[in-house]
Amino acid sequence: MATLSRTGANAREAFLHETARLWPVAKGSLAQVRRSCMRRNCQACARGDKHPGWIFVFREKGRQRCLYVRKSFVPALRQAILNGRRLEERLARAGHELIERDRQERPSGRDKP
Repeated sequence: MATLSRTGANAREAFLHETARLWPVAKGSLAQVRRSCMRRNCQACARGDKHPGWIFVFREKGRQRCLYVRKSFVPALRQAILNGRRLEERLARAGHELIERDRQERPSGRDKP
């Protein structure tokens, strides 16, 4: 297995510094839903208006899951989801950079088995 060169160590530090600013992170989506409440005499539900609420949709062990989110927490969760998307983009770029660095550092010619 190839080891990271000194340049790779610098890239690691730069990656960690860049991604540390992306905290908090979340992977999933946020959706506003409308639902009936549990009160028997709710006039809004009787009119068919229902009540707005927020859910966070994500995957866990390959299955889709949902969690209700307090309205006051919605802005923080939106930012975490955005940070998660930026982190995924950065991870993809890191893989590309790793391969490019390997190509620049290896001696010319083909790899020997």
